[in-house]
Amino acid sequence: MEILVLGTGCAKCKTLEKVTIQAVEESGIQAQVKKMEDIVEIMKFGVMTTPALVVDGQVVVKGRVPSVDEIKTMLVTYKF
Repeated sequence: MEILVLGTGCAKCKTLEKVTIQAVEESGIQAQVKKMEDIVEIMKFGVMTTPALVVDGQVVVKGRVPSVDEIKTMLVTYKF
Protein backbone atom coordinates (compact mmCIF):
# COMPACT_ATOMS: atom_id res chain seq x y z
CA MET A 1 0.00 0.00 0.00
CA GLU A 2 1.31 3.45 -0.90
CA ILE A 3 0.21 6.42 1.19
CA LEU A 4 0.96 9.99 0.19
CA VAL A 5 0.67 12.97 2.50
CA LEU A 6 0.09 16.01 0.32
CA GLY A 7 1.05 19.39 1.74
CA THR A 8 3.40 22.30 1.32
CA GLY A 9 4.98 22.06 4.76
CA CYS A 10 2.48 23.82 7.03
CA ALA A 11 1.88 22.67 10.60
CA LYS A 12 -1.26 20.73 9.65
CA CYS A 13 0.61 18.94 6.87
CA LYS A 14 3.35 17.90 9.27
CA THR A 15 0.76 16.73 11.79
CA LEU A 16 -1.02 14.65 9.14
CA GLU A 17 2.27 12.97 8.23
CA LYS A 18 2.96 12.21 11.90
CA VAL A 19 -0.49 10.74 12.66
CA THR A 20 -0.46 8.75 9.42
CA ILE A 21 2.87 7.12 10.29
CA GLN A 22 1.54 6.39 13.78
CA ALA A 23 -1.65 4.85 12.36
CA VAL A 24 0.32 2.61 10.00
CA GLU A 25 2.61 1.44 12.80
CA GLU A 26 -0.27 0.77 15.20
CA SER A 27 -2.41 -1.07 12.64
CA GLY A 28 0.44 -3.36 11.60
CA ILE A 29 -0.25 -3.00 7.88
CA GLN A 30 2.54 -2.82 5.36
CA ALA A 31 2.57 0.58 3.73
CA GLN A 32 4.98 3.19 2.50
CA VAL A 33 4.23 6.71 3.72
CA LYS A 34 5.66 9.46 1.54
CA LYS A 35 5.37 13.25 1.75
CA MET A 36 4.66 15.26 -1.39
CA GLU A 37 5.27 19.01 -1.22
CA ASP A 38 5.36 19.96 -4.92
CA ILE A 39 2.21 22.04 -5.47
CA VAL A 40 2.05 21.13 -9.17
CA GLU A 41 2.07 17.41 -8.33
CA ILE A 42 -0.49 17.96 -5.54
CA MET A 43 -2.84 19.70 -7.96
CA LYS A 44 -2.69 16.67 -10.29
CA PHE A 45 -4.74 14.86 -7.63
CA GLY A 46 -7.39 17.60 -7.84
CA VAL A 47 -6.50 18.78 -4.34
CA MET A 48 -6.86 22.51 -3.80
CA THR A 49 -6.90 22.44 0.02
CA THR A 50 -4.12 20.81 1.99
CA PRO A 51 -3.32 18.72 3.85
CA ALA A 52 -4.60 15.71 1.97
CA LEU A 53 -4.13 11.98 2.27
CA VAL A 54 -3.91 9.69 -0.77
CA VAL A 55 -4.05 5.90 -0.47
CA ASP A 56 -3.10 3.87 -3.53
CA GLY A 57 -3.85 6.82 -5.80
CA GLN A 58 -7.23 7.70 -4.24
CA VAL A 59 -7.74 10.92 -2.27
CA VAL A 60 -9.37 9.88 1.00
CA VAL A 61 -9.01 13.06 3.10
CA LYS A 62 -8.47 16.68 2.16
CA GLY A 63 -8.43 19.95 4.03
CA ARG A 64 -8.25 18.49 7.53
CA VAL A 65 -6.23 16.28 9.87
CA PRO A 66 -8.10 13.12 10.90
CA SER A 67 -7.33 11.32 14.16
CA VAL A 68 -5.00 8.35 14.34
CA ASP A 69 -8.01 6.08 14.97
CA GLU A 70 -9.87 7.47 11.95
CA ILE A 71 -6.88 6.80 9.70
CA LYS A 72 -6.47 3.28 11.11
CA THR A 73 -10.14 2.57 10.41
CA MET A 74 -9.77 3.82 6.83
CA LEU A 75 -6.69 1.73 6.19
CA VAL A 76 -8.07 -1.48 7.70
CA THR A 77 -11.71 -1.22 6.59
CA TYR A 78 -11.60 0.15 3.07
CA LYS A 79 -10.08 -1.62 0.10
CA PHE A 80 -8.35 0.80 -2.22
